[in-house]
Amino acid sequence: MAGQLSGKRVAFLAADGVEQIELTEPLDAVKGAGAEVELISVSSGEIQGFNHLDKGDKFSVDRTVSDASVSDYDGLVLPGGVANPDFLRTQKEAVDFVRTFFEEHKPVSAICHAPWTLIEAGVLSGRTVTSWPSLRTDIRNAGATWVDEEVVVDNGLTTSRKPDDLKAFCAKTIEELAEGKHDKQTT
Repeated sequence: MAGQLSGKRVAFLAADGVEQIELTEPLDAVKGAGAEVELISVSSGEIQGFNHLDKGDKFSVDRTVSDASVSDYDGLVLPGGVANPDFLRTQKEAVDFVRTFFEEHKPVSAICHAPWTLIEAGVLSGRTVTSWPSLRTDIRNAGATWVDEEVVVDNGLTTSRKPDDLKAFCAKTIEELAEGKHDKQTT
C-alpha cells in the first residue's frame, strides 16, 4: 500500500466536534499510502477532536476552505462525529467545496454522520450509501438508497457507518483515490 498514492493530494474537511479516530485513522492511512494531506476547515487555527462525547486532541488547520481550491486536490475525505458535519452543512463555502469535488468527478469518502454535508451539497440523489443509522431517513429523503453495510462504494463515493468500519473504509478510500476521477459520477 505504501506509495500507492504518491503524487496525490487529499483534502480532509473537518471542524470542531470531529470524531477524532475518524479523522486520524484515515489521515494516517492516506499519508501512509504516499499522499500529501491537508486539513481544511472554515477557520484557521485548530479544531477540537472528540472521542464520542469527550474532548480529545486539537488539530492544526492547514488551510481554510476559503483559501482552498478543489483543483489542488485529487480527492476529499469527510470524517464524522455529530457536531462536525452538522456545523459544516451550515457553512456555504464548505458545502460548495464538497459539491465541487463531485462536479469535477473526484473521489470523496464520508464516514458516520459526514453524509449530512453530502445531503446539503445535493450530491446523493440516485446513489447507494451507508452512514450512522440515524441518517437513514435524511439520506432517503435526499434521493439515495441507504444500506446497512460496513463500506459502500458508489462510483467514486466511499461511505461507512462508524469507527468499527475504519479498516474497510480506509482501504476503499485508498483504492478509490488511486483510481482517480470517476467520469460517470452524478451531481
